[in-house]
Amino acid sequence: MRSSLGHGGPWRFLPAALIALLLVGTGLFQSWVTALSLLNMGLVSAVMAMGLNMQWGYAGLLNAGVMGFVALGGLATVLIAMPPVGEAWSAGGGGIIMGLLIGVATFVCAALAWRHWPRGRWRSLATGAILVAGYWLFRSVFDPATAAVEAVDASTTGYLGGLGLPILLAWPVGGLLAAGAAWVIGQTSLSLRSDYLAIATLGIGEIILSAIKNEDWLARGIKNVVALPRPAPYEIDLQTSSGFIDFTAALRLDLVIASSLTVKLIFSGLFLCVLLVLVWLNQRAYHSPWGRMMRAIRDNRTAAAAMGKNVKARHLQIFILGSALCGLAGAMMVTLDGQFVPGTYYPLRFTFLVWIMVIVGGSGSPWGAVFGGMIVWWLWVQVEPIGLWLMQVITAGMAADSPLRLHLIGSAAHMRLPTMGLFLLLMLRLKPRGFLPER
Repeated sequence: MRSSLGHGGPWRFLPAALIALLLVGTGLFQSWVTALSLLNMGLVSAVMAMGLNMQWGYAGLLNAGVMGFVALGGLATVLIAMPPVGEAWSAGGGGIIMGLLIGVATFVCAALAWRHWPRGRWRSLATGAILVAGYWLFRSVFDPATAAVEAVDASTTGYLGGLGLPILLAWPVGGLLAAGAAWVIGQTSLSLRSDYLAIATLGIGEIILSAIKNEDWLARGIKNVVALPRPAPYEIDLQTSSGFIDFTAALRLDLVIASSLTVKLIFSGLFLCVLLVLVWLNQRAYHSPWGRMMRAIRDNRTAAAAMGKNVKARHLQIFILGSALCGLAGAMMVTLDGQFVPGTYYPLRFTFLVWIMVIVGGSGSPWGAVFGGMIVWWLWVQVEPIGLWLMQVITAGMAADSPLRLHLIGSAAHMRLPTMGLFLLLMLRLKPRGFLPER
């Protein structure tokens, strides 16, 4: 791992040492529960940043719809891990499946008509008639079925549920779901260049999130899905386990804190294993002939096309791979939270945050994406408490009811976005290639 920080030697351990120092300092000055929480979400953020880094750093694709693919990964956890709702399936499950099949058949028939019908006005009329008729038939079957499903105990269920399988299976499924959406999107969007692609992917991300929020039959929409199964036990289960109680008593540990630390350590181990495997695969791909070809296309797509490379196919390939990593990260995040809350996915806000991770770490560098994800997430969370402490120090000599003091302390909660913007400006000015840029 080489960077502008140094070429080999002890300098290569500096990024890891910095992250470790920040986490240990958080544990000592705040709590170890907070430190492990930051570590876990930092690992998830690193996977997310790695996906975007593949698209931008390897191929120069401006994807501004990251949160749409992350939400699809979260949706996969509901579809895979939650138990099916039998009453909802009886009420309208068959109608929903039939409606979806009609929708797919409509698009297939319209595409076949457009491809095989002789060019002219009649081809347009035939294709339009198929789409209109198919849409009418789709809505006539689909709408009553969804209404029946959403009426089934709407306060607690009101959706079809999932397959009731282990939630770890949802992680690769989340990646596949996001990859499938990326394939569909890439067929039309990847012909766009630069900022036009960013606008298109941002709009598509909004469409995905809007569909998830409004289709209650799928995952309860904004009513949220809670109590998702987890690969680690819930803290309350550990606190009522006689074996765990005896273990903490023997070590003279606080039962509540020990249960929380145990659960978070289990997640840390799982996330770290996933991240290390992805970094290894990323490094192998980066140094392979395929990786060199992708960078050649990024640097000069015209020259690469002149050499016989299929630029659009390679862009589609890297777009699918990067989106799959974002979907995987989304499934990991929902598994960690134990709930799927579509209303918290703010496309522009958190896509901006993931872009900062890639820029800070170093575009095109797998280890840079990991470092950027960890360091930026730590800063994103810690800006508010650090800002509050700083304002309290600045206003220590002022009267308790001073309007200026109250204003400054009240403003600490709003320092997050300005601080991240200032941090990004400093990075672009001082280290425009990031902490760990590609060689």
